[in-house]
Amino acid sequence: MTIKEKSDQLVEEFGYFDSLEDKYSYIIDLGKSLPVIDDKYKTPEYTIKGCQSQVWLHADYQKGKIIFTADSDAIITKGIIAMLVKVFSDATPDEIYDADLDFIDKIGLKEFLSPTRSNGLMSMVKQMKMYAYALRQGK
Repeated sequence: MTIKEKSDQLVEEFGYFDSLEDKYSYIIDLGKSLPVIDDKYKTPEYTIKGCQSQVWLHADYQKGKIIFTADSDAIITKGIIAMLVKVFSDATPDEIYDADLDFIDKIGLKEFLSPTRSNGLMSMVKQMKMYAYALRQGK
């Protein structure tokens, strides 16, 4: 599945929810399905800067694609990073680096997240794209 297909699917899933409460519940559920990050990556080196909560992100390069694992110490933040892992994982560095992020606006994430969480979201995306940039340079 392409990044576009995965992001379109996510927009569709969020479209089922009318209330803010339901959207938050869905984000929390996404966090529960997050692929487990190895504890050895829960170090300052893998911490995303710009997030109020602790967020750890690791990128593994396998067969030309990036597989992300992540974790957070906050349930909403864990759900947000899980959503991004779901969209960007198992894609090539070029696909991730060049990805359109319109799904974030279509879902309305920035509208219902606090400014701090919204900044954290953008820091997460930036870090994922930085991994993609570094890995595409190393081809």
